[in-house]
Amino acid sequence: MGWKSKGLESNTKSFVTKKWTLLLCIGCFCAGMLFSDRFWPFELCFVTVMRSNQVPEAEDKVVSLETGIKDERLKLVTEGCDPIQKDVKRGSKNILGEVSKTPNAIQTLDKTISNLEMELATARAMQESIINGSPISDDLKIPESSGKRKYLMVVGINTAFSSRKRRDSVRATWMPQGEERKKLEEEKGVVMRFVIGHSATSGGILDRAIEAEDRKHGDILRLEHVEGYLELSAKTKTYFATAAALWDADFYVKVDDDVHVNIATLGATLARHRSKPRVYIGCMKSGPVLAQKGVRYHEPEYWKFGEEGNKYFRHATGQLYAISKDLASYISINQHVLHKYANEDVSLGSWFIGLDVDHIDDRRLCCGTTDCEWKAQAGNICVASFDWTCSGICRSVDRMKDVHRRCGEGKNALRTATF
Repeated sequence: MGWKSKGLESNTKSFVTKKWTLLLCIGCFCAGMLFSDRFWPFELCFVTVMRSNQVPEAEDKVVSLETGIKDERLKLVTEGCDPIQKDVKRGSKNILGEVSKTPNAIQTLDKTISNLEMELATARAMQESIINGSPISDDLKIPESSGKRKYLMVVGINTAFSSRKRRDSVRATWMPQGEERKKLEEEKGVVMRFVIGHSATSGGILDRAIEAEDRKHGDILRLEHVEGYLELSAKTKTYFATAAALWDADFYVKVDDDVHVNIATLGATLARHRSKPRVYIGCMKSGPVLAQKGVRYHEPEYWKFGEEGNKYFRHATGQLYAISKDLASYISINQHVLHKYANEDVSLGSWFIGLDVDHIDDRRLCCGTTDCEWKAQAGNICVASFDWTCSGICRSVDRMKDVHRRCGEGKNALRTATF
């Protein structure tokens, strides 16, 4: 009877303790909701109830959970994966990434502006042809979808009415013919044309001979220009303006018809400079200004270059040079106000003075016909080869095949080339 009374009394005390604990927990919960709007007081009371009722399993679970969280965080920090630190690092990397992209963004913007200038130049060329009543070239009459085709380069081979044999020597060596030339345009984006204007007597025998030659080969670009040696600067302006209006290319090349060229090597060389917006590529030189009359390359405006014995500014030698799309666009837009000096290579160089132009001096564009052979054997193939003493290949009609055999890049170079 005594033992049962003691047990009953013990159970009553335990019951009262639980009751008051529950009330305390509810009070804590309400206070927490009122002052902090969070549930941590309730959680605290819950843990207290569990401990007061001696529930070791729950206590172990809580301690285990807290310990696990600490271990996991310690592991993250040790491995450098702390979420806070990761966010800071990620933010720093993003900022650095954006900064590194800035030059590319500027180049892209520069190229976009150049493209707009190119379109303006094309529209002006078309408008001028219509106003002057000049016949529009057949190349301008191509369908609109074809006109949007992008090319790597347009190679204009400067020639004259009296140079039929020179043109044939080029056709027989480094200039593809027929379907191969068309395939070169379609697959590689390389356009090649002999460039010539009209005779002083339009429609005369010289013009008719050129028209017949073009019907046979289809590789001649006629310019709205009257041919003459003293008019080479004007012809150069007209060529770049016309080529820019006809073909949307990255580069426009001018080369003489007595120079040997490796087209695949030329394309690979120019392709390396595609990302640059204004590029002027050639063998840069600075020759003397010749004031004496009667000598070759006499400069009538020698006084503009300072005292006697002075030299020209740096410019590419006239045998072969290339300019990027936006420079061709610049020439087309401003062709009526660009000054013409006696020598066309000097004129071209003068047009770029004051512009933000990247002058590329590449000596592979002016190899000699003797050293081009051993350079080719060493794997350093020349872009262009000629004799300095003749400003071209001496007796090119007779020697072009021999130079091509010794210094050429090989038959399969163009077929396998990727630009």
